[in-house]
Amino acid sequence: MEWTREARYRGLSSITNEEFESMTDKVHQSPWRQHFHVQPVSGLLNDPNGFIYFKGQYHLFYQWYPLGPVHGLKYWYHVVSDDLIHFENKGPVVYPDTTYDSHGAYSGSSIQIEDQLYLFYTGNHRTKDWKRVPYQMVATLNDAFQVKDKQPLIEGSPQGYTDHFRDPKVWQENGNYYFVIGAQTTAQTGRALIYQGDTTFKFHLLGEIQTGLSDFGYMWECPDLFKLGNKDVLIFCPQGLEADGMNYRNIYQSGYIIGDFDLKTLEMKHDGFVELDHGFDFYAPQTTISKEGERVLIGWMGLPDINYPTDVYNWAHCLTLPRVLKVKENTLIQTVHPDVEKLRVRSNETTMDITNDNTVLDLIQPDRSEINISIVENEADVLSIVFSNQVEEAVKITYDKNTGVFELDRSQSGELPNNQDNQKRSVQLFDALKSLRIFIDTSSIEIFINEGTHVMTSRLFPVKPYQYCQLSSESGTVKMETKQYELKRG
Repeated sequence: MEWTREARYRGLSSITNEEFESMTDKVHQSPWRQHFHVQPVSGLLNDPNGFIYFKGQYHLFYQWYPLGPVHGLKYWYHVVSDDLIHFENKGPVVYPDTTYDSHGAYSGSSIQIEDQLYLFYTGNHRTKDWKRVPYQMVATLNDAFQVKDKQPLIEGSPQGYTDHFRDPKVWQENGNYYFVIGAQTTAQTGRALIYQGDTTFKFHLLGEIQTGLSDFGYMWECPDLFKLGNKDVLIFCPQGLEADGMNYRNIYQSGYIIGDFDLKTLEMKHDGFVELDHGFDFYAPQTTISKEGERVLIGWMGLPDINYPTDVYNWAHCLTLPRVLKVKENTLIQTVHPDVEKLRVRSNETTMDITNDNTVLDLIQPDRSEINISIVENEADVLSIVFSNQVEEAVKITYDKNTGVFELDRSQSGELPNNQDNQKRSVQLFDALKSLRIFIDTSSIEIFINEGTHVMTSRLFPVKPYQYCQLSSESGTVKMETKQYELKRG
């Protein structure tokens, strides 16, 4: 099908129930449906939105175009969970059904005020001559999970900024409401702006966050500003960065700066920008506070402007596993949320010496596994870990002890996305490799290195699940302990 502008801006009301069922039937034929990741019933999923713990449950929304694996008329799709791993589909809740969001209910966030949940988002409106007019919107979600009382808060963009003005992330502080929002100046540079509002939701612009990144991409999407310990963290997604060695290899980036933010002056003193994930497929994360009081992040396991093999089955993308964030030495540490351990079914453990000869482990459950590796002693120059199947498709992990470089190679992993720069990603480790925690689902891998100091997330599309884990070393022996878990469906 040719996805013309007209086709992309058709909504759910333009098709019958039978037509939608036909779409979902095609999705179910896909060999790459995930077992324990949030994924769309049909069409395209992108940014997580409105992530919050509210009235004893986690509420998570995501950007959703229901009719195909393309970016079109966006809805907010709603899922709920008691434990951050078993999510229940509740269906679309924010529809593009007013003048203010006529061409899409774009990304945003949520906040609890007394017993009410409020959703803040960007309404995308196009005029007859296709001029974009962004509206910052607020709506309420009632107990029946229905959106009520949509209201525009801000029309258009502030002076000095283009119509790329979106993705409000709201919070409450000192009796006022604030949101940080992504913007583009008329000089084509990305920025994050701060707005302040009162209890009647009358918001006014305070100004730009003053960072040391005056010329750092042409647009900043999905900003998220929060305090973690005694540090302030600004997560955002800059677009338009040039690749720099091992950094910024994907089409768009997602990362953070960490330091001290002054809400009065809007000045942020910070260290350099750090990518959150060094794999192929990670973007637009959002955080919330868990029921335990920890800062938890979920991201979109995908990227804009990339065609994925699942497209032919009328669906695209999924969300990452939830990650707990902590600050250590001015670095964000990302560890898998403990609730993920509820998926464990059975396990086996081994201790082995890895040499030049391949040591082969059979995966306990090829398409849904957790593999934990502890390096007891490493005398080798290079350690290789290869996940492979019977048709010689493989994804390869390599660690070079002398350079400290950790590499993920998916060039032979199966079918590949289009429009993506080469099929290797690397990261320079801060310290010697000591541990790996690897999660494999039907069509993804998430690698947590050295207790979450670095993370690499990637989609994989093998013809058959990877059944084997082959381990080998060069110029020495690696003594390691491994523990595998079969994971049940989420």
